[in-house]
Amino acid sequence: MIRKVTLLALLATTLLLPAAVVVSGTANAQTTAASRLSLQIMMEAIGPDVPREPTTEVKVSGSLVNSGTETMSGLRIQMRYSPQPFAQRGDIEAYQSGQSLQPSAWRDQRYVQTSIAPSGKTPWEFVFTPQLLGFSRFGVYPIMIEVLDAFNQQVATLRTLVTYMPRETRVVRTRLAMVLPIVDQPRRSGDGVFADEGLPAAMAPGKRLGDLLKIAQDTSSAKGLTWVVDPALLDDARAMGGPHAVRSKNRTQQRPATPAAAQWLSDFREAVADHPVMATPYGDPDVAALAHNGVDNAAATGINAARIIGRETLGRDVITNVNWPLGGLIDYDGLDLLATGGVDTVLLNVLNLPPAAPPVTTPDASATLESVNGPVTALVADARLSETVGADTSAPGSALMNRQRFIAETAMISAEPVNTARTVIAVPHRRWDPDPKYVTNLIETAAGLPWLLPVGLDAVKRGKGAPTPRADLTYTDQNRRAELPKQYLTGVKKVGARADLTAAITTAQDLDVFDLALLRLTSSAWRGRTAAAAPYVQQVAEAIDSRIAMVSITGSEQSRLRTLAGSNGDVPISVRNELSGEASRVAVRLRVTSDQPKLLKIEPYVDQLMILGGQSQTIRIPMTSTASGQTTVTVQLTTDDGRKYGKPVELTVRTTGYTGVALVIVGAALVVMLAAVVLRVLRRRGGRRPAAAPPSERDREPAGTES
Repeated sequence: MIRKVTLLALLATTLLLPAAVVVSGTANAQTTAASRLSLQIMMEAIGPDVPREPTTEVKVSGSLVNSGTETMSGLRIQMRYSPQPFAQRGDIEAYQSGQSLQPSAWRDQRYVQTSIAPSGKTPWEFVFTPQLLGFSRFGVYPIMIEVLDAFNQQVATLRTLVTYMPRETRVVRTRLAMVLPIVDQPRRSGDGVFADEGLPAAMAPGKRLGDLLKIAQDTSSAKGLTWVVDPALLDDARAMGGPHAVRSKNRTQQRPATPAAAQWLSDFREAVADHPVMATPYGDPDVAALAHNGVDNAAATGINAARIIGRETLGRDVITNVNWPLGGLIDYDGLDLLATGGVDTVLLNVLNLPPAAPPVTTPDASATLESVNGPVTALVADARLSETVGADTSAPGSALMNRQRFIAETAMISAEPVNTARTVIAVPHRRWDPDPKYVTNLIETAAGLPWLLPVGLDAVKRGKGAPTPRADLTYTDQNRRAELPKQYLTGVKKVGARADLTAAITTAQDLDVFDLALLRLTSSAWRGRTAAAAPYVQQVAEAIDSRIAMVSITGSEQSRLRTLAGSNGDVPISVRNELSGEASRVAVRLRVTSDQPKLLKIEPYVDQLMILGGQSQTIRIPMTSTASGQTTVTVQLTTDDGRKYGKPVELTVRTTGYTGVALVIVGAALVVMLAAVVLRVLRRRGGRRPAAAPPSERDREPAGTES
């Protein structure tokens, strides 16, 4: 396979410039000359990857490119090498950085017969056999391509590596676990509201998440791969694959399903079906920062959420007992937090758990740490292998150079004088943006190297030999300062305290309503970017307040007057639950207190309510009054453990001071009195008789008549 490699080599300006333009030692003159005269050595092919026979032809070829602005002539190119392989892995890095002695042997001196115009190039090629160069045993050999000027001065170099393994060589295969992360940033504030619509674009072919999917698809049948995924990303893809809401300019707008997001999730699920998948805690929280700021329950909640969401989105169980802290760095506070959440294995950076002394050979990846929950296995990633897997290969030819470095590093490990099998782990940085072609080819290369045995991370076990002594966990002040800051997490904790209220009254659910939203707020993606996280925090806080307000005591300000007709009676108080959905059933308590207990006493009552979504429930509160008057009663909803839920409501209770019986008696007396008055009036009217009629003739007698 032909690849290109470019290493910039600025010419020594005082040697290459004509005498007429050489200016004595000013920086401006040197800069101007360098911009006019510059060479690039491009390596376009090298192979085979591993010659096995002494007579196998090895070809190294490329081009010499004039990237300056002036014609260059009088140049020649030659190859240097050493017939002795590197003695140890550190020698490779020193050689490639130019800090060690250059190989002294050389061959095939080639003169460029024609001049190279600006932007022009001329090809070069070297062909040799291991036998011709004196390669005699399994090892990694330096090859250097150099350009000399007319004065025989070196003006450009390209350093590469050739690994030779005679066919009769027998070595203990090194187990290689390659861990590939697919971790994004939070995209939602509340569970149903996206902060923007950038996710589908990131999933498109040629974009970061699209490229990671392509790697998964192209390596679906490869051995020795373990994927690390943040379940929040899978959850976001699932949510955007259906009808969803987007927050834009302080407005929430409904959006239809995005088929591209649903397709991405489906394709990823299929691509990794045969590979172990390790899940970060949901949202990839900054575990170290959580431990140092008293957010102790978030890690365990995130691990539990990862288990649930991972199973729902991938259709199978994911690995949650292995944790990869951000940067592979953790201290004992964070380790204890993870261990209590069920983690028994951590994947670490060698800087976090270095060998106690510089090792002669590459140590096995496995070590043991002690946590508050017992022993925890530490898997230490190999720094150089991790760098090659996660290398930026955007520059022309860098993919080929990094691939050669990977072959050489793994060969050096297996060539070390160790008789027991060891495991090494390669894991790129968390949010890498790889070239799918490079990574896929690297995985294929690893599978074909005769000294490697690719394995999944779930199959990594402690080597049979004595473990390499390691120093204690190393977590520096600089590491501490890089965490999510205390001020930011204090604000998140306040939001979380209010979210706990909604969780405390909601029944019958695996995850609390705002658990996932709060985990997204503690994501490691916000390190150094808390300003970008601020809108998410605000939106979650608003969502929590809105949910709290949906369970409330009913009644308007005008209807908050109650009358107690007598010295005792019941006052009805209603609570409305306007929640909907699966988590809509709530259990609350009602606390009623009198501002003047001597005037109005609250008698014992059943204070617990269980209310379904969309319904109301009324409690009749018994009260006793000692005198007539008016007082205020405060009504407060609370959680089962007594925390206030929502704002209190004040009711005005007016008391008459009479019992119900007294009112009946008084009423009866009034009726009797009214009846007496009516009767008296009627009698008076009946006593008013008409004047006497004159006597009749029969009755009339003459005065003085005697019988």
